[in-house]
Amino acid sequence: MASESRLYTFSTETKDKLRKFRLGTSRAKDPRAVIYQIDKKTLEISQAEDDVFTNMQELGEELPDHAPRFILLSYPLTLPSGRLSVPYVMIYYLPVTCNSEVKMLYAGAKELMRNTAETGKIIEIDSAEDLEDIEEKLKGES
Repeated sequence: MASESRLYTFSTETKDKLRKFRLGTSRAKDPRAVIYQIDKKTLEISQAEDDVFTNMQELGEELPDHAPRFILLSYPLTLPSGRLSVPYVMIYYLPVTCNSEVKMLYAGAKELMRNTAETGKIIEIDSAEDLEDIEEKLKGES
């Protein structure tokens, strides 16, 4: 990971946003998601928009058709045991229509983003429609 941390950067502001989002989602009653992207010129990883999404359909509509994104998701759900769980995961959105250069850019930063955001696991999806089944994926992996 040492080489990735020299190649990709996070501003202090982005690190603060990551920490604040993680800490603020543990008690959330609704799903919360933020989208992160990599600047191709500077290789800085930053939040794509200041929006926090609470609706998976709206989140899906914001994802580009031909570019990867990292999505941080906190999704409260009730387990079969009746216990409330709030998994905090990173969704690695990688549309099949991406070009190889962009795929490599995001693949190289995937673990660094996961570690910096302190998420429990990574879920990979290749279309925005996959977000509709995210609850089943989270329950299946809990």
